Amino acid sequence: MSRSQFVTDLHVEQFKVQPALVIHAPGRVNLIGDHTDYNDGFVLPAAINYGTDIAASKRDDKVISVYAHDCNQESAEFSLEDIQFDEQRMWLNYVAGTLKVLMETFPDIQGADMVVSGNVPQGAGLSSSASFEIAILKTFVELYDLNLDGVKAALKGQRAENTFVGCNCGIMDQLISAMGKDKHAMLLDCRSLTFQDAPIPEELSIFIVNSNVRRGLVDSEYNQRREQCEKVAAHFGVNALRDLSIEQLENAKEQLDPILFKRAKHVVTENARVESALLALKNNDVTLLSGLMRDSHNSLRDDFQVTVKEMDGLVEMIDGVLGNQGGVRMTGGGFGGCIVALTPTKLLTELTELVEKEYPEKFGLKPSVYVCRASQGAFRK
Repeated sequence: MSRSQFVTDLHVEQFKVQPALVIHAPGRVNLIGDHTDYNDGFVLPAAINYGTDIAASKRDDKVISVYAHDCNQESAEFSLEDIQFDEQRMWLNYVAGTLKVLMETFPDIQGADMVVSGNVPQGAGLSSSASFEIAILKTFVELYDLNLDGVKAALKGQRAENTFVGCNCGIMDQLISAMGKDKHAMLLDCRSLTFQDAPIPEELSIFIVNSNVRRGLVDSEYNQRREQCEKVAAHFGVNALRDLSIEQLENAKEQLDPILFKRAKHVVTENARVESALLALKNNDVTLLSGLMRDSHNSLRDDFQVTVKEMDGLVEMIDGVLGNQGGVRMTGGGFGGCIVALTPTKLLTELTELVEKEYPEKFGLKPSVYVCRASQGAFRK
């Protein structure tokens, strides 16, 4: 059964009527460009064919009634006139916060009956939350014919997460979920919010492995890295590390704390790698892309120090098979989470078997493997 039929059937079961529409918003994976977003830099994500599906129908009052199939099959109701943070049901805050932000521009929207189901792996760094927010926004845009483009929707999703849910995320996740292009990655300038689409070569698939490492100090370490980057930017009197060249950084090496130098070096070189990766994709230069992804991982490991031995092990295993036929690196914030590879489709079986055999033997953990393709941003099914 298709996922749209699945949520349609659930809507009929829950609300006794056919939904007016079904919406899909994808999760994403970042192919290259980590810890550059909050430094006003460049990222290169792709929307993936895992996402959030919502079947919805209008109401003639201000009530939002939601059935969340994947959250213990819970149901919840609240009024748009009285939106409160819910301590018990975290998932509901994504709905409430997103609609609260939407009403800043469109205060007259009415309620809706909604069924939500998603297949983005939660906690894997593939952006299940942004997918959820964008799906809600797209649902209301379509239900009530609102004039809200993809970039504005992304900013609203980010604002909901920053101000209501309480996560200080960048704009990448929401923007790629809203605006991704089928079979393409997107180079996003996190300062100007302008972007360029880059075709992913036809013969390559996106291969994601969740290390399933329990992530411990992510928040404190993430905040510390952010502060370190801001210190270096302040030292040079620039707004963000985006404004720094590698020459300027190297010339000031003796004046900087060695740790701060390493952190900045990662960000400055990573921005350059992302721009080179865009050209590599446009020119179908897989050898160049392979080297850029390898260098990115090594930089995240040695200079930014956010990998763990399990992720390094996965990258090494996969790189041993890929060579220059594709690329592999950790993706996301680090300290666990996923690695991403762009691999010839013909090698998928070999890589899956390798990872599922060797990773548990070496690290005592079971990997989760996802084979993806780059897909379209949020759309009405």
